Amino acid sequence: MAILLCSVIISIVYVSFCVYRFWVHRIVDGDTVSWAVTWILASFISYYARNTIVEGGRSNWPLVLILWWVYFTIFCSLSVSSYLVFHLRKSKELPPLPLQANTVEIVSLPFSLMISLSVVVISCTTKPTSSRHLNQPFLQKEVGSLCRDLDGFDNAGFWSRLTFQWLNPLFCTGRKQKLELGHIPSVSQSERAEHASSLFEESLKKQKFGPCSLPKAISFAIWRSLVKNGVLAGINTLASYTGPLLITSFVNFLSSKREDSSYHFGLILAFIFFFSKTMESLAQRQWYFGAQRIGVRIRAGLMALLYRKCQSIKYAGLSNGKIVNLINVDVERIGDFCTYVHGIWLLPVQVFLALVILYRNLGAAPSIAALSSTVFVMVCNTPLANMQERHHSKIMEAKDARMKVTSETLKSMKVLKLHSWELTFLKRILRLRETERSALKRYLYTCSAVAFLFWASPTLVSVATFGVCVILKVPLSAGTVLSALATFRILQEPIYNLPELISMVAQTKVSIDRVQEFLKEEDHKKLLAYQSPNPTDVAVEIEASEYAWGSGDQTLKKPTVKISEKIKIMVGYKVAVCGAVGSGKTSLLCSMLGEIPRTAGAAIRVNGTKAYVPQSAWIQTGTVRENIMFGRKLNSAFYENVVESCAMKQDMEMWSDGDLTVVGERGMNLSGGQKQRIQLARAVYSDSDVYFLDDPFSAVDAHTGTLLYKKCLLQMLSQKTVIYSTHQLEFLDAADLVLVMKDGCIIQSGKYEDLIADQQGELVRQLSAHRQSLSQVKPAQEDRTSTIKPHQASQIEVMEENSGHRVENRKLLKKTQEEESETGRVKWSVYSIFVTYAYKGALVPVVLLCQVLFQGLQMASNYWMAWATEDDRMISREKLIGVFILLSGGSSIFILGRAVLLATIAIETAQHLFLGMISSVFRAPISFFDSTPSSRILDRSSKDQSIVDTDIPYRLAGLVFALIQLLSIIVLMSQVAWQVFVLFLLILAISMWYQAYYITTARELARMVGIRKAPILHHFSESVTGAAIVRCFNREDHFFRRCLSLIDNYSRIVFHNSSSMEWLSLRINFLFNFGFFVVLIILVTLPCSVVDPSLAGLVATYGLNLNVLQAWVIWNLCNVENKMISVERILQFTNVPSEAPLVIEDSRPTPEWPYEGKIELQDLSIRYAPSLPVILKGITCTFPGEKKIGIVGRTGSGKSTLIQALFRVVEPSGGWILIDGVDICKIGLQDLRSRLSIIPQDPTLFQGNIRTNLDPLEEHSDQEIWEVLNKCHIAEMVRQDSRLLDAPGIKTKAKYEGFVLEELLTPLGSLENLFMSLC
Repeated sequence: MAILLCSVIISIVYVSFCVYRFWVHRIVDGDTVSWAVTWILASFISYYARNTIVEGGRSNWPLVLILWWVYFTIFCSLSVSSYLVFHLRKSKELPPLPLQANTVEIVSLPFSLMISLSVVVISCTTKPTSSRHLNQPFLQKEVGSLCRDLDGFDNAGFWSRLTFQWLNPLFCTGRKQKLELGHIPSVSQSERAEHASSLFEESLKKQKFGPCSLPKAISFAIWRSLVKNGVLAGINTLASYTGPLLITSFVNFLSSKREDSSYHFGLILAFIFFFSKTMESLAQRQWYFGAQRIGVRIRAGLMALLYRKCQSIKYAGLSNGKIVNLINVDVERIGDFCTYVHGIWLLPVQVFLALVILYRNLGAAPSIAALSSTVFVMVCNTPLANMQERHHSKIMEAKDARMKVTSETLKSMKVLKLHSWELTFLKRILRLRETERSALKRYLYTCSAVAFLFWASPTLVSVATFGVCVILKVPLSAGTVLSALATFRILQEPIYNLPELISMVAQTKVSIDRVQEFLKEEDHKKLLAYQSPNPTDVAVEIEASEYAWGSGDQTLKKPTVKISEKIKIMVGYKVAVCGAVGSGKTSLLCSMLGEIPRTAGAAIRVNGTKAYVPQSAWIQTGTVRENIMFGRKLNSAFYENVVESCAMKQDMEMWSDGDLTVVGERGMNLSGGQKQRIQLARAVYSDSDVYFLDDPFSAVDAHTGTLLYKKCLLQMLSQKTVIYSTHQLEFLDAADLVLVMKDGCIIQSGKYEDLIADQQGELVRQLSAHRQSLSQVKPAQEDRTSTIKPHQASQIEVMEENSGHRVENRKLLKKTQEEESETGRVKWSVYSIFVTYAYKGALVPVVLLCQVLFQGLQMASNYWMAWATEDDRMISREKLIGVFILLSGGSSIFILGRAVLLATIAIETAQHLFLGMISSVFRAPISFFDSTPSSRILDRSSKDQSIVDTDIPYRLAGLVFALIQLLSIIVLMSQVAWQVFVLFLLILAISMWYQAYYITTARELARMVGIRKAPILHHFSESVTGAAIVRCFNREDHFFRRCLSLIDNYSRIVFHNSSSMEWLSLRINFLFNFGFFVVLIILVTLPCSVVDPSLAGLVATYGLNLNVLQAWVIWNLCNVENKMISVERILQFTNVPSEAPLVIEDSRPTPEWPYEGKIELQDLSIRYAPSLPVILKGITCTFPGEKKIGIVGRTGSGKSTLIQALFRVVEPSGGWILIDGVDICKIGLQDLRSRLSIIPQDPTLFQGNIRTNLDPLEEHSDQEIWEVLNKCHIAEMVRQDSRLLDAPGIKTKAKYEGFVLEELLTPLGSLENLFMSLC
């Protein structure tokens, strides 16, 4: 493609020169015409040969074409070189006739060199293809010949890497179909997580004799790539200063009287300008690409390293929030620093080069003035940058607080809606958002001041410099003025980047320290694994020892578990651990697993492999089979036996996909009993030696518990060692050993028969208490059963299992796996909504007017200085500097107004979007939260909202502002020759085609970045939550490999997403550089009388920034659409279907309703979706008021569905429900749910103290709260803390033996009725 393009350009140049010679001089140059015809023929042959290459798969350039390229390149090189030598020596003798270079040959030389270089590179990198020709028919793909090569960056040659041609197959695929992960090539070996993390680990191990330094480890892994990247950054900087250095010579050339022989000097200058801009573009693109590539490597390595540490840290030392912050914030910031790292040494180099140019043009004093004003602007910018950082920190703190409450609220949304508390928690989130919004205001207005200083800095520096020139009467000319202005514009970047660089260095240091501190935690918290000897007949050997949760906490006065004597558990024993709630059963099992810190004594030794079933079920996101197999190979016969013994057969038969049914986040689609049986099956399938079962029968009904006990514990595990804790004392008689716990101590141990023979023992006392509690319940039940009539029931306030509809609604299960995303372009309606959200778009025209006036006044001030300093102008120095200050000051005022108005629009728009999304989510039905993982909502309210808060408004505005600047420069250039306008229209058309070709692929890549990041965070979160289980099953390597795969999938998306931007920027950079080159040629060839030299010099000065400005336009154009995906995602959740109204004013019940609680069901039918079967089929019955009703039935029989119908979680598809004569479907949800109460199976606690957990709505007095605590027998526990009701809630469930404080106080009519329902 590059060869053909260069050939066509040379042909056009020769044809244009022939037309020019004939039009101006009426001369037909035979030599030039022959050259033009030859190149046209060569272009046709190149096009044909290119098609041959693509279709045949091998280099097949005609020999005559190669000889022509070589001949022309040598001829042009000799002609131009000899001309330069003679010209520089100022020799009056012309070179020999064949070596006299003309304009066309000077212009054509770089293109001919590119052709020759491309041919050499292709010839060297093309593999032998004889076998490919033989196999070609068998290897053809349907996607076409252009889209077959997806080898990617690794197999690309030099020219392909230089011009990013290796991305062409990806763009071709993205143009034809929607991109998927399989279409995207893998990253290089050096960017893969395993390789990068191994380099980090190797470097950290080498530092074992001193303190480990993460920066040293990172430097060890990337120093070679960083040095190469630094060379490119240096080349880019040197090339960018070539223009300001030569602009004086170019303007002086335009101002002087020229003869035909002097045109060549101008053409050489034009060529040097073009060459330097091309080198600047190539170096910049490769610099940015290299920085992104290094960033991908660092992120991948650090994420893998963090995951490895997560696996090894024990004792509940981790929190999901901390891990997510480390990955989302700290690791990303360290990776992003690669883009800024070279700015540390480039900043003084840029300032030095600028001073050299100013000294050469203006002298010492103005240069010192420019340096002083530059330092002054930097000093002024530094406190603003510090203010930015402080306000940003406050934003992050407020966002953390809001996200903490939001996360907690979403996980408890079912409880909140059933209690009608969602509005209270919504107001809490809105208060936190208001705090965040206040910090956001201060931050954005500070950004406005920084933006003003950025755009006004060239004005301030130029006023100071030219002021000194006026005072000292330093001679000024149009060339020196324009050169100085171009230099000031380049100085704008380091002035702006200094505070940002300082801030980035400080933030990166904080992030590195946080990651390094986390990596060092392992040294304090990792338990040394016991290397068990060859197993004999002893499975577990318990030594006298003490264990304590959080041993560093001074408030703990005694150990959690204290073992006073040695106990040996033999192979094949069934050991039962029993005791009252809080006696230490779970802690004893955790101490055996090594999950509790040992404070004294010897460690417990476990011989053989282990399996663990915790009391709180841990279920992975995936299929039921994947949860049971847990990364092991499938043994069909054994698998079927395990499923049968764990009572899972009937459940799997109910599911349409069987054991391939997808389980949602945290097992949200399963009942508590199903989750418990799945993790029990996982343990049994592991075929381990020792099993630790923590109350495995608590979440299942009595029938299922008995079945599990007999088939699983006594049959499948008959030859295994099993240690199980239980509250159900009927499961003790088959145990070979019973351990009785009290206050964290084993106070009795022995066989069941021996222990019950001791009438004074603790086990006998527990059995007596158990019988006494049963005797108190059974008589009351007998009295009530005599009054129950057929088809009658009473009010019930217990949800036994999660809704059966999640089992029957098989289609909803799959929706929790892959996040749905929009396809194609971001719709214009999204842009329209975003732009008009704030004040209905009234401020947008004002902002655009400010930008237009700023651009116009800035150009006017620069033109004034160039025009007024010409020799024939009689302008006083006072007037010169006065008008310049007036015009520059006016432009600065408009830029300040633009910045302030833009900040105002950004604040208002972000708030509107947030309110729309959060309000819509809180009004969504419970089914929405069942099928939508909380991570998707959190991602939108965190990452996407942050982009909307601080990013998108400035991206969108930056795009519009850059377009205005670009168009103003094109209009300025067209003042020299109207043909320039046509040229740039052509260039813009080609650029738009490139952008349209690029965006189809880039858009999907941008969408995939967010989608592929979520699984990494989810895997981290799941692994941290189930870390004890993963360690016990010895599956760390399996989970680590899964993590590496997820990281590599994310890296390949990020890598190609950033590379695609460079692909586009390079091509459009070249187009605009070529356009600038043509403009310079026109300026050189035009007579002095046709164009004003000052205007021509101004055109050349602004043209120097044309490629930078164009790159800024394209970068913003592409980034705006990529970032607007965040708005699109937020708007998706703004239009979530809502529940029924909270309040219906015309149908509000009386304050006293319900009076007695009589419930009437009339022909009630329930289905969860129109396409799903009916669950409740025409039920007609009456529940008398003030009665206690028990609803029984197997899993999926409709018990939970009936309860949910009372709360209108599911609306009836037929019939109606009356409570005390009121049709509940005709009143608002808040009026209904606030009068009912429910105790869900899954306990829920909120962040805060005990009072806020008991009374979230703050409707009851302390006396009422203490009354309920006394009735629930937990008042004594609360009084142990001196803060009483203000004591923080329970944080670690395992620490308190699974005891969880539930919502005990709800807005039910009276506390006495609630207490009776709890009993």
